[in-house]
Amino acid sequence: MSATDYFIHPSAIVDEGCQIGAGTKVWHFSHIMGGCIIGEGCNLGQNVVVSPKVVLGRNVRVQNNVSIYEGVLCEDDVFLGPSMVFTNVINPRSAVSRKNEYRQTLVRRGASIGANATIVCGNEIGAFAFIGAGAVVTRPVPAYALVVGNPARHTGWMSEFGHRLHFDASGIAVCPESGERYALQNGAVRKLETPSI
Repeated sequence: MSATDYFIHPSAIVDEGCQIGAGTKVWHFSHIMGGCIIGEGCNLGQNVVVSPKVVLGRNVRVQNNVSIYEGVLCEDDVFLGPSMVFTNVINPRSAVSRKNEYRQTLVRRGASIGANATIVCGNEIGAFAFIGAGAVVTRPVPAYALVVGNPARHTGWMSEFGHRLHFDASGIAVCPESGERYALQNGAVRKLETPSI
């Protein structure tokens, strides 16, 4: 792959041994460490750190001042808001090395994590989930869920376009932007197939 396939700002540091997909942009003062994989069409803002073994899918948007530590995997179309925080050790101590205790955090396709939110390691963020600004996630988040607060609590459901879903008596909701329909059954949301014409 030639250097023209992606953009690296002159102030950014990119270590040897990382993979960066075509169309990706890495902005001011960021550090991309060896051994990480960054997919196509990603955008990494100012002062972003991507640690070894991190995997970012396609079209991941990382806003300013985000550190993505070893153990984090983000699928396609994930949004990481400004200054949000990942952890990778459940009980860190400066004098105790726990590098062999990193816990995996998986952020599923299309999920959005708001500004200044904290994701405690070892949890999965479901597809198209929406983590509110400043939330502290201490347990897994279901697909399409909206969670807010500290600790984060489930307060509703979101469409794939990021709109709050309001379910009728039969458990059906319609996204006001896309017109896509969703069903709420047994405490879980799924998008309904669009009927063919």
